[in-house]
Amino acid sequence: MNFHRVINLSHNFHISCDERLKSYENKKETILRLLIALVVVIGVVYASLPYYARQALIHWMPVIDDLETFHRHTVHHNPDDVWHWPLSTDYNRFQLTEKDAHYLDSLRTVSFLVIRRDSIVFESYRDGWNDTLTSNIYSATKTIVGLLAGIALDEGKIHSLDDPVSRYIPAYTKGMQADVTLRHLLTMSGGMAWDEAYASLFSVTTHGYYGNDLYDLVTGLEVVDHPGVQYSYRSGETQLLAFVIESATGQTLSDYAEEKFWRPMQAERDAYWLLDKKDGDEKAFCCFHTTARDVARFGSLLLHRGNWHGRQLVSEAYMDELMRPASYLKDQWGKDSLSYYGFQTWVMDYHGMRCPYMRGMLGQYIIAIPDLDAIVVRLGRKRCDVYNREITTDITRYMDIAMKILDGK
Repeated sequence: MNFHRVINLSHNFHISCDERLKSYENKKETILRLLIALVVVIGVVYASLPYYARQALIHWMPVIDDLETFHRHTVHHNPDDVWHWPLSTDYNRFQLTEKDAHYLDSLRTVSFLVIRRDSIVFESYRDGWNDTLTSNIYSATKTIVGLLAGIALDEGKIHSLDDPVSRYIPAYTKGMQADVTLRHLLTMSGGMAWDEAYASLFSVTTHGYYGNDLYDLVTGLEVVDHPGVQYSYRSGETQLLAFVIESATGQTLSDYAEEKFWRPMQAERDAYWLLDKKDGDEKAFCCFHTTARDVARFGSLLLHRGNWHGRQLVSEAYMDELMRPASYLKDQWGKDSLSYYGFQTWVMDYHGMRCPYMRGMLGQYIIAIPDLDAIVVRLGRKRCDVYNREITTDITRYMDIAMKILDGK
């Protein structure tokens, strides 16, 4: 009897194992089908997304070394006419404190330069960087566009800053578009329906950065606020200004910058301007690529009111307006007069010294200090997100470090 019981138990055990194995196989097949279905759904959703959103998902977040990510135009330097920054007799004698060095590294600084009287006093490359590598300077590019507008005005290719945009882009007449002038674009008071949301997949800024239709994008956006009343930071207005410059000059932005700036300023290396597609339009609101030493040349233009070693590249009258806050506008909060933004250029008060500067989203800063005949360049992969009114607190900290270097203590 015990023997038969053992046989039955053994038989039941085998049946139980077979059933479990079959159940396991069924579950595995179900899971596999669900995974395949999920992949198909994700594929369908991805394929249905607009081009810019698909690109954003691939690349995820902007980085400073994105040169190979996008198509680009080369802004050629002249290898037979290069001016190298001299090194000061005090070059790199200053030693950063451990605290200051840690601060630079905590925000992934790649370049930190301090220049005085046209000579480099301090130069530091970090995080694997060197003086030959180009960085996207992001929104610091906007100042370059503002400067190019000044040259086009000086040359008479732009008739007046109070011209309506429609004089250069005839289709820009929908609703309040017809009321927008070049001055409004220069001072970010054009009222464009542009949202500066960098982390949103479907924001117009993401569309502009990753998309392939910049012209249609910015010329098609409505004007939702009355132009010329209040400053509001809108990258699309810089992009529209760039299309005005191209229309007025008959040249691409890259070619115009090469002719009017890069070669006259005797750049050490080629620069690059990222495009929205192959042979497309320059991303004027963000994406100029250059080295720390070469971008410092724009700081010199701010410092010397448009003059490069005796050659007036931009008129002093225009430079004065570019570097003067457009106080006839309300600031971004709508209560006070604008005190910190001119023509595509930031202006800060640092301990009583008025300093015009260029500024990019990942902490790209090119700062002119006229009172000290000095320039500060900081390039990096990250910026501080803590604001003191209109500026992030890292800007002040970099200025503090630069002052120690200039003071030699």
